[in-house]
Amino acid sequence: MKLKRVMFITAVMVMVGVFTGCGKKEEKTEQPKVEEKEPEIEKTVGEVVEEPEIPANQNLLTGLGDLSEEAIGKRPVAVMVNNVEKAMPQYGIGQADIIFEIPVEGDVTRFMALYGDYTKVPKICPIRSCRYYFPAISQGFDAFYVNWGIDETVSDYLNSLNMDQIEGITNTGGLFGRDQDKRNQGYALEHTGYFDGTQLTSYIESKGLRTDLKEDKTGSAFSFNGMEEQIKPVSSDCTSVQIDFGSQSAAFTYDAEKMQYLKQINGNPQIDAVTGEQLGFTNVFVLETEISVRDDVGHKSLDWDGGADARGYYVSNGGMQPITWSKEEGNENSYLTFYDEAGNVLNINRGKSYIALNYKDKAAFQ
Repeated sequence: MKLKRVMFITAVMVMVGVFTGCGKKEEKTEQPKVEEKEPEIEKTVGEVVEEPEIPANQNLLTGLGDLSEEAIGKRPVAVMVNNVEKAMPQYGIGQADIIFEIPVEGDVTRFMALYGDYTKVPKICPIRSCRYYFPAISQGFDAFYVNWGIDETVSDYLNSLNMDQIEGITNTGGLFGRDQDKRNQGYALEHTGYFDGTQLTSYIESKGLRTDLKEDKTGSAFSFNGMEEQIKPVSSDCTSVQIDFGSQSAAFTYDAEKMQYLKQINGNPQIDAVTGEQLGFTNVFVLETEISVRDDVGHKSLDWDGGADARGYYVSNGGMQPITWSKEEGNENSYLTFYDEAGNVLNINRGKSYIALNYKDKAAFQ
């Protein structure tokens, strides 16, 4: 099943650096080879300094060097997570490297949490069902896709994706269960399902599933700034973000000491119940798109591949700038790419990212 696509190509302004102390990039020129016994030449102001080397264990979702040795060159994991207030608090989401938040029926939202290291996925609760636009995005990361239940009206479409899906209803590998503590506390059944990510490695091995990334997915998921760069978006200051999804809201407040945007849901801090910490992100993206109701149940149609009119906003390090965004038209396996108003691919800061796909003109930045 294919739903409406829009295509786009624009480009982004690249930030220019002149001071080595600020960590900004300069084009490197080849240096003459120096004999081993010659004395070292003292560096002077303005001289090109070698950038820190990208570590072999770079997490392709964050740009940070935190992968286990076993996870280098391996596929990430995308997990569907319930995100309504009646299901709070969640757990296992604080360890996610990227969180997508997108409206579903009734304009509440659902999370798709991505983990770059498949050997370190925690126990996650509450797990929720699939909506077609989530795997349309996760396929671009070549991720294993984890969910509990599906929208049967799009089963043909999901089958056409040929994805490695780990599904709670049919799975007999001991990966899914019900959190008995939540049940004892009176949570509705649909808010109690968990996925035990600590068992994922052995499950994948027992099933002989492919773990190596596809050849075209072995690079970083996004274009990152330098290892020691934290660049502020150029348009305006931004220490607060408010997002209205319809029946619930998300908000972010900048913590300058942590250099993170701390998340709230409906005005309350969104906490991981195991760590006790509020969700925090280096990067916040708000991507505007076309969303409509497509059936009597309230299932959504959503333009997941962007286009020339696909506006968005990038927030990081106390600043914000308008962007545009796209995937290749109709190509679920393509990267999600960000561009700024000047037309080149956007470089982003290394760290965790939050990405909202939402209705147009439903976000405020201060």
